[in-house]
Amino acid sequence: MRTISSESESRLKEKGSLFIAISKPAENEEEVQIFLNSIRKKYYDATHHCYSYRFVNGSFKYSDDGEPGGTAGKRIFNAQNHFGLTNLTTVVVRFFGGVKLGVGPLGKAYYDSAFESLNSAKIEEKMLYSRLEIRYIFDNSSLVHHLISKYKLKIEESRFEPEPVISALILDPQASRFEEEIRSVSNNKIRIKKSDELLYLKK
Repeated sequence: MRTISSESESRLKEKGSLFIAISKPAENEEEVQIFLNSIRKKYYDATHHCYSYRFVNGSFKYSDDGEPGGTAGKRIFNAQNHFGLTNLTTVVVRFFGGVKLGVGPLGKAYYDSAFESLNSAKIEEKMLYSRLEIRYIFDNSSLVHHLISKYKLKIEESRFEPEPVISALILDPQASRFEEEIRSVSNNKIRIKKSDELLYLKK
């Protein structure tokens, strides 16, 4: 997954109109709505607050907020697609300058302003991880830690209750192979429990 790491902003002037584009990471629609409300409050006197958001699960939405159909929200969405970004929202605030731009130039202004806010953002790639719980006896400690190192698991927690238990994250495509190998080399004496939860994290 490709997304942005923090909020970024750009400004563009076109025939008197000011376009302010702000992009921000977002994990869900609730975060998007909070961000939109804050932008509307901050730029309460703007003519339009157009936006687009996309999530890694494929869901998206965009809005022209009163601009001619297809000139704003979809153009912002196209800018996000250009960079292959998800889990973010981009809002373009327009202050009308008194001169109508026409459909073509208006669409270009929205695209260009969104593009610049994303182009100036720090883009980061995240990988899909699964969470595993590993239960074992002390005699298998070196084996467990060897395979944890081999598959580059991220250990979250180690417990003793009364046998050792490790909670760790593994790259999802490698989870099945890890489970098969650890069960095979331990003759099924090491127990693995995979959570349904999936996480996108920096590799």
